[in-house]
Amino acid sequence: MSLPIAEHRTLDFKGGQAVGATYQWPGGQYCAIHTINGIVGCGIYDIRSANEFNLVVAIARGTPAKPLREPEDLFDAPIREVSQAAEKLGVKPGMSGREAVETLLAAKP
Repeated sequence: MSLPIAEHRTLDFKGGQAVGATYQWPGGQYCAIHTINGIVGCGIYDIRSANEFNLVVAIARGTPAKPLREPEDLFDAPIREVSQAAEKLGVKPGMSGREAVETLLAAKP
């Protein structure tokens, strides 16, 4: 039995760096980009929980035909939901994942 894939890497953006993460196993996956101010992630994350704990979270959603597997897949994916804390920092639905990350990197919490 092998372990699932779990990888982290540093990603460069206008305004700084973030940590990209991917987790993959047979039949599933998720990914995220972690900034100093919050995360941009795939649809596995829950906005209700983020709001309850005042977390900065922006969510993009893949599809079965085009899943979000690698953090780089989030770059062009449209943001579908944002937590209240993310919205206060300027992240809005409709932004690309890259725009959301760069907004978080530029934000002063």
